[in-house]
Amino acid sequence: MTWQSWNMAHNPQGTPGPPTTIVLFGATGDLARRKLLPGMLHLWRSGLLPHMQVVGTSLDEHSRESFIDLAREAVHEHGDDQRDKEEFDAFAKRLFWAADGDDNLLAAIEEAEADCEDPQARLHYLSVPPNAALDVVKTLEKTKLAVNSRIVMEKPFGTDLESARSLNDAIHEVFDEAQIFRIDHFLGKESALNILSLRFANGLFEPIWHRNHIDHVQIDIPETLGLEGRAGFYEGTGAYRDMVVTHLFQVMAFIAMEPPVALDPQSISEEKHKVFRSMLPLDPHDVVRGQYDGYRGEEGVDPFSDTETFIALKCFVDNWRWADVPFYLRTGKKLAEGQRIISIAFKEPPKSMFPEASGIGDHGPDHLTFDLADASKMSLSFYGKRPGPGFALQKLSMQFSMEGTSWAGSLLEAYERLILEAVKGNRTLFTTAEGVERLWEISQPLLDKPGPVRAYPPGSWGPNQIHQLIAPSSWRLPFERKWRDSPL
Repeated sequence: MTWQSWNMAHNPQGTPGPPTTIVLFGATGDLARRKLLPGMLHLWRSGLLPHMQVVGTSLDEHSRESFIDLAREAVHEHGDDQRDKEEFDAFAKRLFWAADGDDNLLAAIEEAEADCEDPQARLHYLSVPPNAALDVVKTLEKTKLAVNSRIVMEKPFGTDLESARSLNDAIHEVFDEAQIFRIDHFLGKESALNILSLRFANGLFEPIWHRNHIDHVQIDIPETLGLEGRAGFYEGTGAYRDMVVTHLFQVMAFIAMEPPVALDPQSISEEKHKVFRSMLPLDPHDVVRGQYDGYRGEEGVDPFSDTETFIALKCFVDNWRWADVPFYLRTGKKLAEGQRIISIAFKEPPKSMFPEASGIGDHGPDHLTFDLADASKMSLSFYGKRPGPGFALQKLSMQFSMEGTSWAGSLLEAYERLILEAVKGNRTLFTTAEGVERLWEISQPLLDKPGPVRAYPPGSWGPNQIHQLIAPSSWRLPFERKWRDSPL
């Protein structure tokens, strides 16, 4: 039975994936240790990938025994499920190592699959630097491991339109587009999927989800971390290429897309592509680039570097639903807080009947806010009457947290969900060649004339020019009202 027919017959969404061998390139790297190896253990132990074999390989010298030791350390350091840790020894029997070389890779896969009862599908996960990805693709072609397999690729997907097209063309010589899964871990988060459910499953929100009722949208992903040893990568990338094209625009598509005809990968991808096609090219005057003080003194950074560690921008989706509604995107390094927020600002009433001292409008418009952190929270803020005499108003909020429900134990970490969906062949949460190339196309005016880089102190919210960018509105972060603690 082919992988495709197995999926159709046995694999509706939410059920275990088919027997699969995951070939993990870059198996000793930081991402593999922090996310991928603990995530694969959890998927196996929870019964979502019960017939999974893992073949690790990298340029580092290891034996199968030393790779298992590395995986054990990774799970105990980065895993957060005690039951996973207790079951590691059983999982270790599914871990194999391929030393460098084509013959070694083939031998390790043969060893991993030798005792499998059913034919194993193959998923190649490329947890490698962008400049090494094509070498791996060529290896898979040479060894014929690309046949009837799938490939997961990490960002970035090029650095501009020309390089993205060149990269896609090279990969398409070996893999069909249907075999390629370009990963964006933001789309693997439970809270990102909650955007679709809240919009399209509730008659309360979809009728007002357009320019007549929404004033603007903010997608705000500040980070407190600095380079963390990634100077070589970051110098050639910067905040825009690293975060906006690969993450923030993808999340924005979930906010802006039209209702798909069905909740299937093809229908959702079509609606996301319509958003990207409708986006206007970026105007460099609507962009603020920043660089934190001390960046040029970091090891590996050019002392005259103008690479941005911060970016804030205004962009538009030029269609009937969103005409003239600005989308404000912000992200950067060494900022005041680490947050992942989407905030929908609703238009205020056209005329107020309340007295001048009532407080109406003092705290800005009503907001629907999504927290993209793993806790999966939502908040709806609005004005209400303050108890007591008179008609004083105050800002109130209703908040929902997945941690406050009995469903919390069902949460998958983003990479776990994406690995599972790639094994199943579900492309809903992955980007396509068409989408990637269109985003680089609208980015070209900014890449051609990026504008000045403005200094900002670490621990701030970025350069002061961000306030002029969003005026007369204001940034949702920092919050005036904090998230409430979840009930015990």
